[in-house]
Amino acid sequence: MKHRDFDVIVVGGGHAGAEAAAASARSGAVTALITLSEAGIGVMSCNPAIGGLGKGHLVREIDAMDGVMGRIADQAGIQFRLLNRRKGPAVQGPRAQADRKIYRRGMQREMRETPNLSVLVGEVVDLVVTGDRVGGVVLSGDITLRAGSVVLTTGTFLRGVIHIGDQCQPGGRMGDRPSIRLAERIDGLGLDLGRLKTGTPPRLDGRTIDWSVIDAQPGDDDPVMFSFMSSRPFARQVSCGITHTNERTHDVIRNNLGKSAMYGGHIDGIGPRYCPSIEDKVVRFSEKTSHQIFLEPEGLDDTTIYPNGISTSLPRDVQEEYVRSISGLNDVKIVQPGYAIEYDYVDPRSLDLRLGVRNITGLFLAGQINGTTGYEEAAAQGLTAGLNAAREALGLTPVLFSRADSYIGVMVDDLTTRGVTEPYRMFTSRAEFRLSLRADNADQRLTPRAISLGCVSEARQQAFNEKQDRLNTGRDRLSHRMFSSKEIARLGVKTSTDGQKRSGMHLLSFPDMSLSKLSAIFPEFSDIPTEIGAQLERDALYANYIQRQERDVAALRRDEALEIPSSVDFSKIEGVSFELKQKLSKARPKNLAQAAKIEGMTPAALSLLLLRIRKLSQVRSA
Repeated sequence: MKHRDFDVIVVGGGHAGAEAAAASARSGAVTALITLSEAGIGVMSCNPAIGGLGKGHLVREIDAMDGVMGRIADQAGIQFRLLNRRKGPAVQGPRAQADRKIYRRGMQREMRETPNLSVLVGEVVDLVVTGDRVGGVVLSGDITLRAGSVVLTTGTFLRGVIHIGDQCQPGGRMGDRPSIRLAERIDGLGLDLGRLKTGTPPRLDGRTIDWSVIDAQPGDDDPVMFSFMSSRPFARQVSCGITHTNERTHDVIRNNLGKSAMYGGHIDGIGPRYCPSIEDKVVRFSEKTSHQIFLEPEGLDDTTIYPNGISTSLPRDVQEEYVRSISGLNDVKIVQPGYAIEYDYVDPRSLDLRLGVRNITGLFLAGQINGTTGYEEAAAQGLTAGLNAAREALGLTPVLFSRADSYIGVMVDDLTTRGVTEPYRMFTSRAEFRLSLRADNADQRLTPRAISLGCVSEARQQAFNEKQDRLNTGRDRLSHRMFSSKEIARLGVKTSTDGQKRSGMHLLSFPDMSLSKLSAIFPEFSDIPTEIGAQLERDALYANYIQRQERDVAALRRDEALEIPSSVDFSKIEGVSFELKQKLSKARPKNLAQAAKIEGMTPAALSLLLLRIRKLSQVRSA
């Protein structure tokens, strides 16, 4: 066996790459992060924000596994808002505006200071592959670095092309060259490649905006942090602004649709459905007379404003015309035009649940290369791939996330079984078990597992154990304190007069009850910390629903435990339609639960598949 230079090599220093490298190093693997430029590590290529609906859950889960995104986002956050605050806790999503410079510098510092991790500057142009195993990478200059595992996090760089109107130029993002030779190498491995696109709006000079006619959008008075290790913001807090497009804006866009790279036929890739360009909005929602635009500061000492909601691939002169038709932006200066970028991605159905390539041992993919969009989705995949790349290199068992325990598991399962036809982004609606997969309990769901894997710092382990002790103590006190009907009446809660006593936890399940109300009448609970009380209130509120959900989770886990042998020939399962046989053969589900999610799957077909699996098991055991 040839000498290894590293256990794991991570290619790319974006959000997926940084998280993958950190996770690998935390797992005890000697890791190299290879990037085209050290200054490019942690760059926020699109909007200056982290989190949101579904996305905030992912950041919390990354943090629960002792990942880095949540901590750096808290350090860089200049405005924090909890989205869906008026709805139930299960669908609330933390979000933060971030100072780009603070975030980038914080992530670069994290990479430099992480034990077991080396940052190398270079361009990876080839992979070392022997048979069906990857053995390292080749840098430009014909330098070979050997490793037990390789993680590719190439973002939008694989044969990336930037489009502004009818003009196009090669680029991984504005100002950076694309990766051509590596894309050709991946193509040569026989992986299914496709093209996707994403876009970004023009950047504006905030000094040329008329803020007097812009609606201010301040952050929350009680900011919710991403990291369970953070208690308050680190940076000065600021407001964002809100303005709107109008009929004149839409007329300019409609009159110039033919000049758009997307509508002019210059782009073949499919864009993100849930982050459409302004051209898409005007065409698809023609009945709307205006669209909301959020004016987001890019930093505390940066005058640049990111106008969230008007991404475009129109020519620069058209961008200037439509932007200046918007209230407050009549005299605005564009400092960088908006553009669309088209790039290669790998069909994620080529991957297993570790995010490892099925037919190439030791090769892992994470981020936009897998057809996703968003910093948070990329980072969560980076965590998954980094942990598993390290464990592959060190000869340890894999780390698999389940739909029942995390949004990370939901995303990985969606990608590897269903694939993508457009850039994938996370929503709470994708999780069938979202009542128990809340942002506030991500640490309770995942940190014990991270501790058992040995990828958690002592400080976090101690903080988690202390929090668990406080939660358990509070829950025990509330569960064992029984309240009579007369005591309950003092709280203003109407219950049946059956004489039955009810516990404090039971009372907290009532919609209008809170620990503060309970403590006001019964001061014995006033010493329970606010954040612990809030967690207990949520646990009580969802208790009955979660019990029902746990039965569903148990059924899913029984399905997950039933593995489909690799020897199954789906084309020979009698009674299953030709279309389903094709889909099964392409998806190669690892278990019955994955097979159930394939588009067009029926209970009858699942029964036939189950019968086939049992027959194979009987043959093997005979």
